[in-house]
Amino acid sequence: MQKSVSFLIKKDSILNEIILKYGIPEIPKRDEGFVSLIQIILEQQVSIASAKAHFVKLQDYLVEINQETILKASPETLRECGISRQKIIYLKDAAEKVLDNSVQLHRFQNLSESEIRKQLLSIKGVGVWTTDVYLQFCLGLPDIIPLGDIAVRNTIKELYQIQEVEKMEVLSQNWKPFRSMATFLLWHHYLEKRKKK
Repeated sequence: MQKSVSFLIKKDSILNEIILKYGIPEIPKRDEGFVSLIQIILEQQVSIASAKAHFVKLQDYLVEINQETILKASPETLRECGISRQKIIYLKDAAEKVLDNSVQLHRFQNLSESEIRKQLLSIKGVGVWTTDVYLQFCLGLPDIIPLGDIAVRNTIKELYQIQEVEKMEVLSQNWKPFRSMATFLLWHHYLEKRKKK
């Protein structure tokens, strides 16, 4: 971690200012596998608190969350857990693809980033944001910048006065090969400034 921080503070004075003001953030880590993928799908386009509440209800009902229990659960039951009809389709498709081995979560450590992205993006409802979050939080890849994340985009707009996503991508090239740490610093600023930690 120190290597990435040292690199970024030399490359970018704004990221350096975030560290001087708020310190170095804790780097969150999630377990690899199906359960984390389900959690990230539930987090799409809703608050973390809302997604967590739905996940807890799902866990209470299923006892063990895995591809078999998701497939067996009726849509009505999943709706009672607060999960939207659309996300039920996504969860069931994820379960099917893991079961038929077209998504090989257990092999991701041995696959290239492009192959992992290809497999995850084959799941209904899994887009670039969900894929980026899985790569960053579950696999710990060091060079991920989830520009589909509203907090990341808003923080770049605020700190760098950049509005267009294409220009944000250009900016992020300065942070390679440690864009994940840059992202954690942007989130750190976003949360600390809004007292959401």
